[in-house]
Amino acid sequence: MTEPDREPFLYVVVCAAGSAAGVGALIGAARRRGWAVGVIATPTAAHDGFLDLAAVEALTGRPVRARARRPGEPRPFPAPDAVLVAPATFNTLNKWAAGIADTLALGALCEAYGLGVPIGVLPCVGDALAAHPAYRESLARLRAMGVRFGEPGTGEVPWERALDLVTRPAQDRSQPTAGPTSIPPVNTS
Repeated sequence: MTEPDREPFLYVVVCAAGSAAGVGALIGAARRRGWAVGVIATPTAAHDGFLDLAAVEALTGRPVRARARRPGEPRPFPAPDAVLVAPATFNTLNKWAAGIADTLALGALCEAYGLGVPIGVLPCVGDALAAHPAYRESLARLRAMGVRFGEPGTGEVPWERALDLVTRPAQDRSQPTAGPTSIPPVNTS
């Protein structure tokens, strides 16, 4: 958890969705709330134009991470005090719920549960994919793990509200957060 001489550290996991381009607003909002921020991107988000790496690095003062460290490389980020996945895609949510850690982003998400830190998610999944039974099962499993889901709604992404998902006190994992009973609305933009 947070050491007395450092700011709380927020991992922002960014997946390959159109709203990833606006993650700078989330970083700015997090900084205003006193968070230091490190961004971990899925390989597609980092390398296929979904994210302006230079702009994100300028906002955070840290490199965007998309690959695991090599042996002997120092850790570029401290341990997280919270994790926010925004935007979160169908692929990432399903793999994470299944415990698959085949990218740095998924490994960080799987590990965050074991660390007991608050985890928030803003899904960005189209209606057709959201109808798939695997997706619904994945959301149920993640909610049972205490993961908190936001409602992206339509139009502008609610970055400020997304931060509220991880600023609430952490839940005791022996009492999983039930979360809303409905599937969160999807952002099809």
